[in-house]
Amino acid sequence: MGLFDKLGKGLGNYNGINVEEYMNSAEMKDVDLMNEPADFYVKPVLLKDENDVNVIEGELNKKNIVLLNVTELSKRPNTLKKIVETLKDYVEKTGGDIAMISADRMLLTPSKVKIVKSKKG
Repeated sequence: MGLFDKLGKGLGNYNGINVEEYMNSAEMKDVDLMNEPADFYVKPVLLKDENDVNVIEGELNKKNIVLLNVTELSKRPNTLKKIVETLKDYVEKTGGDIAMISADRMLLTPSKVKIVKSKKG
């Protein structure tokens, strides 16, 4: 019996809930106890194949910013180029933006979020 169980019994609130099991349950999967919920997120995504395009588009539809890691597909430049063109077309149609931020990272933004691509002198 853990400390919380003893405290619950001592206060008369014990109902047999295992806190550890509850925290690992499906309903707590996406709960971030350390931070308040945000309206939008920056989501890192590893691009492995064409199927990941749907995941990226879904995140952009939720108004999240995508930090895309293309390292795995850099070994297949033709596939990478095709996927990047697809993503570029998508963000342009939806009013978002796309930019390379390093050799293996791209930034994709949802509608009405633009990336400043030139440095001011």
